[in-house]
Amino acid sequence: MTTARPAETLARTFTAIEADGTYTLDARPAGDGRLLAPLDRPLLGWTRKPHGWCRDEACLPVHRAAAAETPEGVDVAAFAELVGRLAVIDEDERAVAFAEGAGPFAAGGLTAERAPDFTLDGVSLADFRGRKVAIVFWASWCGCRYDLPAWQERHEALERHGFTVLSVALDRAAEDARPWIAEAHAGRPSPHPALVDAEGLVAERYNVINVPTVVWVDEQGRIARPQDTQTATDLFRSMNGLDSARSLEALRRWVVDDDAGLDAEQVREHLRVPTMQERRARAHARLAVWLARRGRAQAARRHLDAAAALAPHDIAIRRGLMPLTGEDPFGDAYFALRTELEDAGIPLYRPLTPQE
Repeated sequence: MTTARPAETLARTFTAIEADGTYTLDARPAGDGRLLAPLDRPLLGWTRKPHGWCRDEACLPVHRAAAAETPEGVDVAAFAELVGRLAVIDEDERAVAFAEGAGPFAAGGLTAERAPDFTLDGVSLADFRGRKVAIVFWASWCGCRYDLPAWQERHEALERHGFTVLSVALDRAAEDARPWIAEAHAGRPSPHPALVDAEGLVAERYNVINVPTVVWVDEQGRIARPQDTQTATDLFRSMNGLDSARSLEALRRWVVDDDAGLDAEQVREHLRVPTMQERRARAHARLAVWLARRGRAQAARRHLDAAAALAPHDIAIRRGLMPLTGEDPFGDAYFALRTELEDAGIPLYRPLTPQE
């Protein structure tokens, strides 16, 4: 293992940005794009020991850790990839954002056999084990906001069959989503759990690239139907071509008759696992959100452009962050985005069942 240098030689600090908050990271730029952290301090929850870097019961052995170590410190981005993370560094802003990566140490991996758990607003997906759950991704910047009362009605109609609608708003400002949630819940004796994914954690774990998107999770916590574009009303059928009646019929068959319409092999086939480019785009987006919230609009735009270049199809990033940069998600910027994607042959909506 590389001999550790004293931590004092790495005096510069960066802000580390995670989905669950920020903290100070002791590190310094190496001058070549790398960011070096002290070898003798914990990094990303891992601690250096004689036999490798360890976190709880998991350990990254010495011979693998060596790929990220130098006599001056540990390469933050290289180490992040070794432990299932991705890092995007902005030296000028003295910030580094992390997103979920791949590999055996990655958290919340998306597989048909295990729907990634999450906790928002004190509510966890695991709380509903033993029930069928439809995770409904929506946002106030999407016309699907008008569907939320209809999803509430579906929740009420099927709740006695062991079913729950769990809505997740992708708004980066919770106050944008709250009025629509309040309207859907108004006067309802059994309001569905309605959460706000302000930091993009759940969208990241479920690889949600646009809304509305719905994921079905069965009683055992397995994905019964992967990312599917579904609507609960026909308000925008002329634009999206989606039939809400077919969506409701399929939902009833699953909840009441236990027929999800897909077998396990088809679920695996249709499940959209994020690519490395999509993961890196989300790290750029996380950094852009942090910068925009601090009034660093120009720096935020750089990272939004980087995210768009990596994942041009990710409308949840490109349209969802328009309010943070002063653009109207229902205005010219959105229609320009639609035209760009249509010209490139990139679908805006991705229903699993072909629409007539």
